Amino acid sequence: MSIRLMEATDVPIVAAIEEQLFSSPWAKEDFYHELFNNPFARYYVLEDDQLIKGYIGLWLMGDQCQITTIGVSCDEQGHGYGSQLIEKAIQKSLELHYKNVNLEVRVSNRKAIALYQKYEFKNVAVRKNYYENHEDAYLMIKELEG
Repeated sequence: MSIRLMEATDVPIVAAIEEQLFSSPWAKEDFYHELFNNPFARYYVLEDDQLIKGYIGLWLMGDQCQITTIGVSCDEQGHGYGSQLIEKAIQKSLELHYKNVNLEVRVSNRKAIALYQKYEFKNVAVRKNYYENHEDAYLMIKELEG
């Protein structure tokens, strides 16, 4: 099992996982834009035997890390891959001496919220009508030391 930087050749697989998971998935073009045009973006894939199991996107800017997207393939969930990806975001943030890691999550996504709470992310605000279907999102932040 390893986590490495996402490459352009990974995008079709990552986009397919994204489509499995989300009602408003990112398109391939969104991932390509992040990889090639966003200087703050770092995207990673988690793979085992060269098979991509999950991914995470980060914006590294100012004094914080924002998790832009995270996903684990439906048939690979329950193996701790989401935890490994969250740990990667926290590790990268600590390396850069950032003050926090933040993200938005659908208020209905109990499974993801439980994962984030496991890593001491706190619900600090509600973003009303955040998603295309007008669902609210929680803004969750994990404060870092140092």
